[in-house]
Order: sequence, then C-alpha cells, then structure tokens
Amino acid sequence: MNYHRTLKSQVVALAVAVPLAIMLPWGGIANAQDAVNLRITIWSANEAHLKLFNEIAAGFKKDHPNVTVTFESLPFDTYTTALTTQIAGGNAPDMAWIFETSAYDFVNSGALYPLTDTLKATQGYNLDEVSATATERWAKDGKFYAYPFSTSPFAMFVNNDVIKAAGAKTPAELIAAGQWTWDNAIATASAVGQNGKGGLIVRDFNYQIWQNLASIWNGWGASPWSADGKTCTMTEKPMVDALTFIHEAIFKKKAIPGPGENVDFFAGNAAMTITQISRASLLPKDNPFSWDLVPLPKGPAGDYALIGQAGIGVMQTGKNAKTAAEFVAYMTSPENSAKLSQFFPSARKSLLNAEVLKKTNPLLSQEQIDKVVISGIVMGKVIPGHTGFAQIQQAVRSGLDAVWRPDADIPGALQKICGQIGPLLKR
Repeated sequence: MNYHRTLKSQVVALAVAVPLAIMLPWGGIANAQDAVNLRITIWSANEAHLKLFNEIAAGFKKDHPNVTVTFESLPFDTYTTALTTQIAGGNAPDMAWIFETSAYDFVNSGALYPLTDTLKATQGYNLDEVSATATERWAKDGKFYAYPFSTSPFAMFVNNDVIKAAGAKTPAELIAAGQWTWDNAIATASAVGQNGKGGLIVRDFNYQIWQNLASIWNGWGASPWSADGKTCTMTEKPMVDALTFIHEAIFKKKAIPGPGENVDFFAGNAAMTITQISRASLLPKDNPFSWDLVPLPKGPAGDYALIGQAGIGVMQTGKNAKTAAEFVAYMTSPENSAKLSQFFPSARKSLLNAEVLKKTNPLLSQEQIDKVVISGIVMGKVIPGHTGFAQIQQAVRSGLDAVWRPDADIPGALQKICGQIGPLLKR
C-alpha cells in the first residue's frame, strides 16, 4: 500500500472537510484529585457487549478512581464518517474503535497516539505474543498506533428449521458428504428463498458495504486490487466470475434477497447469514430455532477464510492521551482479552486454543471452535482495506449500482469501476 501520503490527502480520503488538527498530547497522568472523563466511540449498541465493556471500565476505575470511561455507540453504517466529523470539528473522542478498512488512513495520518511504550511498560501485557500478521495494519515504523482487539473470522450461521421445512439439505449434511461448496450452498438458499423465507444474507452488505462480499468472492480467488494496492483487478476473470455467480444467485435463483429487501436472519426469517461470531449474541433466547455455525463454503479456488478486524486507538489530540493509552493497555491485557474473546476473538496466541475459547463462547461446540474460529483466524485473509478507503469505497459502491440490476453488463460495469478507482489506488 502507499504509506507515504500527505496528511492533507489522507484527510480527504477520510471524507473530512477540514484537516485533522494534530497536536502533541498534553502529557502526564492527571493528578489524583482531578477527574478524568474518557470517551470511546464504538459501533456496537449490543447490550451484552456494553455490559462487558462497562465491567472492564469499572475494573480500571478501581486502580484509577478519578477516571471514568464512557462508551459512545455510533451507527455502524456511518461510523467512520461520524468519527472523522467529530475529529475535524474539534470534538474527537479520547479513544475510538477503527475499522480494518480505514486502518491505513488513521495510522498514517498522525491522528493516533503511539501505544508501544505504554503497552510494553504494562506489567504482564506480553505484547510479543500478538502475531505480526494481525498487527500489520495497525503499526508503522515499528510502533503500534492501534491494537487489534478483534480478529474475527467470517462464518455462516444456519437456521436448520427453515432449511428442513423447504426440503433442502442443511450445511451440516453437505459437510458430512464432502459437498459443502458454493454451488450447493446457493442451491439450499434458493430452495428456502422460493419457500417464502430469505435464503442467504450477507450481513451488513445491504448493497452498500460491498467489501463484505469478499466473504464470497475470496472463494474465487478474487480481489478488488493487487497485493501492492496499486492496480485495480476487478476486471480480471476471478472477480467477473464471482460477481456473475452472486448476480445469478440474486436475480435468477432467488437465493439472496435483492436490493431493497430487508430480511433478518436472527429473527428466524432466513436460511443462512454470513457474519462474524460476535453476532452469536443476537441468536434469539425466546422462541429459538435450531441453529448451526459452519465455515464458508469451498469455492472454485479452494478452501478459504476471511477475517474482519477492529482496532482500538487513542486520539493524539486528547489532553488525557496517556491515561487513555493506559486504559487501552488494561482493556486489551491477557485477562481482559480472554473476556472479550467471547465476542471478539483475540490476536493473542495464548488465547487461540479450544480450551480458552470454549469457556468464553459457551454457545459454540468444540467442533465449531476448531473448524470455524481457530481455523478461520489461522488461514484467513483480512477484509480489503486501502489508504483513502472512504473515497475508494464510495466510487466502487456507486459503480456496483449498475451490477445490481437484472440485465447487468457485469464486465462493463467493472471496467468503469477500475477507470474510477485506478488513479485513487496509485496516489
């Protein structure tokens, strides 16, 4: 990727109207008698998540009685825009969750306070056990600027009840027969879709967040750009074939709900959904259905896995940046990482074992932990990201509108997209 963008160009890429004001932190820990109110923006409003976060904040307060940590939930769909607007308006949070897609922009812009010294100075933190591949997007010149507290594989949640009601084969049956492929997964989804329920839902895609389709197109070996990030590869055969497959699943086989159709898997209204294991907390406790969690199906390019990441960083502009960094160290310590791993799998090697994950994920079976969570983290590629991602994301989203039509010219639409984003990739 191009890691040497100017701050001004990175801010444009983040869709912020004015440059981020980069200031040195005021430094020093607040005096014991001074109240310190730390605010952290997050994109989850899930009650189970917030309960755990607040418990961790309460634990930090025991040793820092003057410090209060508040979690501010922002809407998922507009999260990065809302965050960068706060920063540009002089109302930056002390800490923020950061999408893996915009990690390069935040790390390279100078907006984040370096965390390495604080993490290494924290007793028992053991930063060395965090894998280098997990931290690649969150570090620069040997320093951490955000910690990847969540390294979570995408997987397939399954509603066996609606699948059986449609007379289709369940993923477990297909796996047992060695037939868990995308062709067969779509056949099952199509049967359910034609039986009055939704087939397959790519959660959070909604014909907007196109990068989540990597959970499908990676099975074709497709990628939106080259490994060095400089060349658009959406016109190449793997991507054309993958999007053609998705298009047919939507418009011909009725296996994926079309544009404007909102179907909620966790309300029991669909056969399958691709999402991360943190969404297990959405499984219904009242009127539950028979569910399963399975790996992504095998594609033409073979077996694969996709990982989503979330980093937590400290804003450079905050007057309490040092204290905020200490909270990040506390929140992501081995002990608290183990607690977080029930929703957000850790990049810590010591926590990537079935014994630990079973304790923190009691809903999941041993097989699901081994074959979905651990295997997914070990073999998975991180969801696509790039410097200037906000601008690239918008250009691709607009270009894909031409694909989400019954009579789409898919190669032609992808050719236009590459024309639009080619110059952006080279900047």
